[in-house]
Amino acid sequence: MSAIATGLAPVLVLILIGYGLKRSRFLPDAAWAGMEKLTYFVLFPALLVRSLANQHLLGTPWPSMLLVVTVTLLTAASVLILWHRILPSVSGPTFTSIFQGGVRFNTYIALAVALSFFAAEGLALAAIAAGFMIILINLLCISVLGIWGTNPSKGIMAFSRNVIGNPLIISCAIGWFLSQSGIGLPGITDNILEIVGRAALPLGLLAVGAALKPEAVRGHLKPIAISSLVQFGLKPVVAVLLISITGLSGIVAGVLVIVFMTPTAASAYILARQLGGDTETMASIITFQTLLAFLMMPLIVLVMLS
Repeated sequence: MSAIATGLAPVLVLILIGYGLKRSRFLPDAAWAGMEKLTYFVLFPALLVRSLANQHLLGTPWPSMLLVVTVTLLTAASVLILWHRILPSVSGPTFTSIFQGGVRFNTYIALAVALSFFAAEGLALAAIAAGFMIILINLLCISVLGIWGTNPSKGIMAFSRNVIGNPLIISCAIGWFLSQSGIGLPGITDNILEIVGRAALPLGLLAVGAALKPEAVRGHLKPIAISSLVQFGLKPVVAVLLISITGLSGIVAGVLVIVFMTPTAASAYILARQLGGDTETMASIITFQTLLAFLMMPLIVLVMLS
């Protein structure tokens, strides 16, 4: 319980600080927009490149881990898209927020909890799982935003530009290349990326808090409920079934359960802002899933990791 609280509490505190700063008009509105852009295009990519470049797949059951990650995410994505196709009760942009709320995961919480439960080995395995997930998740989310978002650029060419130009996908590709080629991070590159990437989480979460509008929460109850049902219900169950089928056990199994029981990521808000999603709904989903995680993650740990 304490490990989970340790991972979640800083996230909630930063969101609340961002909310307070925005309501007190401590910074002008233009400053918050600049903060979002800086985090999305510079800070978070630096964090991803460093994290992945320092990982090694040798000696890990990475094919089975990749299978669990891929099938679990595609199952969640398929269920959400089918629901929207069969029961289109929300607007396209709002659906993109529900989709991101049910597919994305909070990398920082996942890594913090894996470290607390399983020490350095858990952290290394969680970083590998995150490296697999980030690429697939961003491909899925960019596709959904391209179809249902308000961005006027549609079609294959627009999708290709969004994928090829997405800083998160680019940073993952660079990180994996540096890792698997054996090049690594030369010279002082590691130290530079560590310093730059360290600012990604606090600034990203402050931006989420700044965008939160509690007075509009009642209008977001349905998106919150649907995305949370997939996030804390469907994904952990599918992951556990696949872990059992593949025969994974021990720390590897525990780490995979952890990465599939976290709330959605703060970067979902930034992507929604950049690609025409419903940012107001997205901010509410992020905050309330983080709050809900205080209740759901201990329960999932008790049931699935005991």
